[in-house]
Amino acid sequence: MCMAAPSRVIEVRDGTALTECFGQTREVSLLLLDEEVAVGDYLLIQAGGFAFERVEVARAEEALALMQELMAQGAQDRNWGEAA
Repeated sequence: MCMAAPSRVIEVRDGTALTECFGQTREVSLLLLDEEVAVGDYLLIQAGGFAFERVEVARAEEALALMQELMAQGAQDRNWGEAA
C-alpha cells in the first residue's frame, strides 16, 4: 500500500513543479497530469517523482492536518515508553 501526502506547489517550471510537504521540497514531473498546475495547488506524487493527481485545497489541508496529528500521536506513544 502506498500513501501519498499532498504536496503544495511553490513553483511551476517547464514540465515540472517544485513542491513542499512537511518542510521538504522536491521537484516533480507533471508528465502524467492532463490539467494545468498553478502555484498553491496541491498534488499527489507517486514514487519516482511523478505527480498523478491534483487535490482540492480544503481536502489536501484536511489530510495534512490529520497526518500531522497521527505523527504527533506516534511521537507521544514512543516517548511514553521511555518514561516508564
